[in-house]
Amino acid sequence: MSLLMTSRPIVINPDLAYSIGLNEAIALQQINYWLQETKSGMESDGVRWIYNTTEQWLEQFPFWSESTLKRTFTRLKTLGVLKIEQLNKSQRDMTNFYTINYESELLDEVKVTESKRSKCSVPSGQNDTMEEVKVTRSIRSKRTDVIRSKCTDDPTENTTESTTEITGKDSCPVAVQPDRDVLITDQAKQVLVHLNQVTNSRYQVSTTSLQNIRARIGEGFTVDELSLVVDYCNAKWGDDLKMSDYLRPQTLFQPSKFPGYLKSANNWDKAGRPERVNGEWAREDGIFKPSFKNTDYSAIPPGFRG
Repeated sequence: MSLLMTSRPIVINPDLAYSIGLNEAIALQQINYWLQETKSGMESDGVRWIYNTTEQWLEQFPFWSESTLKRTFTRLKTLGVLKIEQLNKSQRDMTNFYTINYESELLDEVKVTESKRSKCSVPSGQNDTMEEVKVTRSIRSKRTDVIRSKCTDDPTENTTESTTEITGKDSCPVAVQPDRDVLITDQAKQVLVHLNQVTNSRYQVSTTSLQNIRARIGEGFTVDELSLVVDYCNAKWGDDLKMSDYLRPQTLFQPSKFPGYLKSANNWDKAGRPERVNGEWAREDGIFKPSFKNTDYSAIPPGFRG
């Protein structure tokens, strides 16, 4: 029996959230709704696939920022519970289609319940967090209306109300709220995990790796902002043998460099996160180039100033 429910409201299944994470459970349940309850999308090799643009997804998840949305979908794909492919034959059509891997063990109710019980039954001197990602809520009040092509049902119909079903059985003791230093360290670990996943690195949890990350979080920057800088710099430097060496915590989050990286990353994010092609940010409507009139050259690693 699958953990996914078929009801239209966005319902948070505690066992599913335990298995794959809270944000991931919310997104996957909504994808399941489109696959099971509507006739949207298309079939390919006997499998139904659906699609929505980033703006259309954000209309359904107004409590998320765009970076949180994209990171959640990337996480679902990494976990192996979501398949994302470009099914159209045209090379110019880069539309992403989505379907669920219903055979994943992470969606198996019996296995997840057994795992949950085994962890709750073992005494521990610490309260471990189940979810690696801290949710940053963002209400985007100025979003324009989006026309949902090929969507026969109005998705807002099942997102205007959110219900949460919480059962008391098999529950673990409520964790004591951590102090500020512990919270900052936990958030820094989240950023480090994201860095390792995006850049395929293996930076260990250590004072050296976490020092600059903790400092930026302590200054008020969010996990989303630090993760966005990781995404941007990886897109910009990932294919450059020299610059890829700078995809490390000591460089990305230095106090003199981070504000400049974040400014460029926000511009890149607003432009739709274009890919890097032949040293330029490629887009269908032209080339995305941030302004260099007031460039802060302190944000560029020494020896790489153009």
